[in-house]
Amino acid sequence: MAVKIGVLALQGNVSEHIDAFRLALKKTGQEASSEVFEVRHPADLAGCNALAIPGGESTTISRLIDKNHMYEPIRSFPGGIFATCAGMVLMATQVDDTRIHSLGLIEMKVDRNAFGRQRESFEADLPIKELKGDPFHAIFIRAPVATIIGTGVTVLYRMDQGIVAVEYGKYMALSFHPELSCDTRLHERFLKNLGI
Repeated sequence: MAVKIGVLALQGNVSEHIDAFRLALKKTGQEASSEVFEVRHPADLAGCNALAIPGGESTTISRLIDKNHMYEPIRSFPGGIFATCAGMVLMATQVDDTRIHSLGLIEMKVDRNAFGRQRESFEADLPIKELKGDPFHAIFIRAPVATIIGTGVTVLYRMDQGIVAVEYGKYMALSFHPELSCDTRLHERFLKNLGI
C-alpha cells in the first residue's frame, strides 16, 4: 500500500518529523512504497493518508495556518493527524491563550507552557502501557498539558502537571517531541491505528 504522509511545514520541527516518519515506515517495511513530504498549501494535502503538525511556537503556527488558508482544509482533512507540542495545542477545543485559533479536533482543554519557559525544558522516561518494551524517553520543550479531556479521548500518559499524551480516533497528540528521539514506537502506533 502506497502511503503519503505530509508534515505541516509552516514553522517548527519539520525535517525531524520527516526523518522520524521515514524511519518508522522503514521499520514497518513500507519505506519503498511511501512518501513523506512538506505541506504548505491546501493542495498539498491531496491524497495524504496522514498529516503531522510539529512542535514550534503555537501562536505563530496558528497565525500561519490562517494566513496560508489551511484552517478549514486541516479541519476537514479525512486522514490521521499526529500532533506534537504546539501541534497538541492547536488540536484542542480550548486553549488558555486567545491568540490561538485552535482547530478544535480533540475535545480537550490545553494549557500552553505548563512546565514553564525554555530553561525549564526537561527529559523523562514515560512507562506508556500501550507501548511494549522500555519506557519512552520523552523530550519536553516549553511543553503544554491537557487539563480536561472529553468523552472518547484516550489518555496514553498523565504526569502530575497534566495529560501529556492522548489518542482520539485517528488523531494522536503529544506534549513532548518524539521526533527528537530515535524511538519511533509512537509513530508506528499512529500508523498502525490508521491501518497503515
